Parts: sequence; C-alpha cells; structure tokens
Amino acid sequence: MIYFELFWSFVQIGLFSIGGGYAAMPLIQHQVVDVHPWLTMTQFADIMTIAEMTPGPIAINSATFVGIQVAGLPGAVVATLGCILPSCMIVTLLAYVYYRFRGLKMVQGILAGLRPAVVAMIASAGISLMILSFFGQRSLPEDWSGISYISLFIFGVSLIVLRKWKINPVYVMAGAGAAGVLLYSVF
Repeated sequence: MIYFELFWSFVQIGLFSIGGGYAAMPLIQHQVVDVHPWLTMTQFADIMTIAEMTPGPIAINSATFVGIQVAGLPGAVVATLGCILPSCMIVTLLAYVYYRFRGLKMVQGILAGLRPAVVAMIASAGISLMILSFFGQRSLPEDWSGISYISLFIFGVSLIVLRKWKINPVYVMAGAGAAGVLLYSVF
C-alpha cells in the first residue's frame, strides 16, 4: 500500500509541478508533510537541501530521497517513476502540439500566462524555507522572540555577497554552510 501511495503522490507532483523543481517544492511539501505525514518539516527542509546540492533535477532527487526515507530502495524507485511518468507523457504530447500549432497566438498566450504562476510557486517555496530557517516552524510566530539571529545574519550576508559582488552561488552556499557550522557550534 505504501508503494502505491508514494507512486500516486509523486504522480500528482509530477503532473502539477509546472516550472521545474523549485516550483514543485510546495507540492512536495504538501504531499509528504501535510497529506501523508511521512516527514516532519525539518526533515523535509533537509531533504530539499540535499536535493538541491546533488546533481540532477530537484524534483526527481527529492522524490528519490523521500522514497528512500519512507520505503527504502523500492520506495525510491517507485517515487522516482511516479515523478517522471507524467512529465514524459506531457512533454511528448506538448512537443507534438507545439510543433503543429506554434504560430498561433493562443499558444503564445498560454505560455505567457503560465510565467507569473511559476514565479509565485517558486516564491512560495523560498518563503516557506526562509520561515523554517528563521523560526524553526512552518508559520510566522505571534512572538518574534524565537527568531534565529544566526540564520538571519547568514542570510543577510549571503544576500549582500550575492547581489553586490556577484559571487558564484556555490561558493556562497559553501561559505554559508561553513559559517553555520562555526556559529552554531560557538553560540
């Protein structure tokens, strides 16, 4: 039963995650934290971090990692297949349709209409992870005394370094990780 639930959850994620892995994060979170409490929000954030750092698409990496966490290696295979199956079918169909009707204004309008929705989904995922990092929970607290000033400091410095000096994000992530290890072990 768990294999079917994993497969079906990731089929839904693969079917509705338009815009790539970052846009899929809220859908993955909803399925694996809210609908099926397979992971806590902290475990979800850890898996998303690992999925971003490893080579390959984020949604597929996260499906693999969630599958392993929930049902071992067979769960990883089932979740990964569930994640890629809708995409393969949809891309094949869309490639055919786009090739035949690419000059129509309606097709161009549909593509233009999807762009703002993708931006909103990516922003939602980023805000959820930022709140988790700053407060250690899913929603904004009533009392802001529980804020992690170390996380806020690392975020601020990373943002400034990225925007002002345009340093490679991989170096900023490595520096932020090192700063986190150092600051959290000292304080």
